[in-house]
Amino acid sequence: MADVGLSGIVKDFGDVRILHGVDLQIRDGEFMVFVGPSGCGKSTLLRVIAGLEDISAGALTIGGRRVNDVPPAERGIAMVFQSYALYPHMNLYDNMAFGLKLAKVPKDQIDREVQQAAKLLHIDHLLERKPKDLSGGQRQRVAIGRAIVRKPEVFLFDEPLSNLDTALRVRMRYEFAKLHEDLKTTMVYVTHDQVEAMTLADRIVVLNAGRIEQVGSPLELYEHPDNLFVAGFIGSPRMNFIPGRLTEISAQGANVQLGSGEVIHCDVDASAGKIGDEVTLGVRPEHLRVEAGPNLMSVTVTFVESLGSSTQAYCTMPGVEEALTCTLSGQSRVRDGQVLALGIAARDCYLFDANGKAFARRRAAAVPTGAAA
Repeated sequence: MADVGLSGIVKDFGDVRILHGVDLQIRDGEFMVFVGPSGCGKSTLLRVIAGLEDISAGALTIGGRRVNDVPPAERGIAMVFQSYALYPHMNLYDNMAFGLKLAKVPKDQIDREVQQAAKLLHIDHLLERKPKDLSGGQRQRVAIGRAIVRKPEVFLFDEPLSNLDTALRVRMRYEFAKLHEDLKTTMVYVTHDQVEAMTLADRIVVLNAGRIEQVGSPLELYEHPDNLFVAGFIGSPRMNFIPGRLTEISAQGANVQLGSGEVIHCDVDASAGKIGDEVTLGVRPEHLRVEAGPNLMSVTVTFVESLGSSTQAYCTMPGVEEALTCTLSGQSRVRDGQVLALGIAARDCYLFDANGKAFARRRAAAVPTGAAA
């Protein structure tokens, strides 16, 4: 196992800069996930770690060793790509053993490593089959097994589940989490799917336009996003954003007047702002409640998705361009055209300044030991 250090990593393709001075420390044995929209640089950053892309500036270390100019095969890494890249004329055993044969590893050791990896991945009964005889999930396991037998210090995964159907993706997320638990090896995983990131990661790196927006555990990013971008990217359905103005700032929080004229009290520290400042109120769909005050907003339902366990209501309100999303219970009977009064608890409000930076949310005071509930 090994840690990975990135210091001031810059990557240019000609005159175009893709990575803008990335600083990051990936801990030994950590499952780190890079997430962000298409084109944000997450796969490029992974390929830089793998040695498949040269570094334009900065320093990269693996296990404390500077590897800027070290070839990929000598970095102690193994990479699993989006495409399975299996040899169609070889059976599973030979696909998994191929790299070890090239390295002239003794035959008995190759057999031991392949059998052990196959058993770990539950494909030991399929070793004589060809890739064409396998499902997508089984092929992905073979690609992972080919990486495991090399005993790398760091695993790199580039959107490995994107070719699978929804049900299989859910199952394979569990398989990846179990694999990390069993191997306890440093893993770096790239995905555009924030649900995958939240499910798998010890820590998440949110990337945007080649820069790191925030690094933290899934719950840290969900509960305390640093800015509008992270708040809108982490969470499904995404956070609602409502423009407004600060009308009151006190020790108890801040009041925000919305374009509709309604005033919402937010349990945040807005002392860095001033009365009249333009701000953005952030509200997660699951925190909205029908007719639960005192923070009430009047909205009109325009579309309803009944999902069984929950109902997603899409609503309009004055002064807000995008439809608001409200997550209600599966038994909800809201309908198109209905006017609702939606409430939000002050403690669940997020507030962002004109530059998109989050005001700190006030944390509830700790209950003294032995105090009555």
